[in-house]
Amino acid sequence: MVQRSACFRAFVFLCVILLLATGANAGKKKPPEKPVNINTANSEELQQVPGIGPATAQKILQMRKSYGLFKSVDDLLAIRGLGEKRLNKMRKYLTVGKANPPKPGQPTAKPSSIPEKPPGKPSAQL
Repeated sequence: MVQRSACFRAFVFLCVILLLATGANAGKKKPPEKPVNINTANSEELQQVPGIGPATAQKILQMRKSYGLFKSVDDLLAIRGLGEKRLNKMRKYLTVGKANPPKPGQPTAKPSSIPEKPPGKPSAQL
């Protein structure tokens, strides 16, 4: 009976150690391979940055929508709850760039609904 109790305690102890070790690793994010552009990133891309969770990502997107493109990473200091110390930890994973221009070959304006006549062909008259 005493031997079973000792084995059970050892088993529980190992399980607790395993749980703690797993939990410690689960809380750490793997940082992005290249800096995230805060002017073009979506919520999922922003959340790859250590220190940015769903709430902060949403605040960044809302600020970008309301005030336009960021001119500097320091513009993020205007977000409530994001201070200098936290921003300095995230800074190496963030960049500011222009929004992506339209790709060549894509129309920039809607085509008119009236089709154009091919040049050089007379229109048919009845």
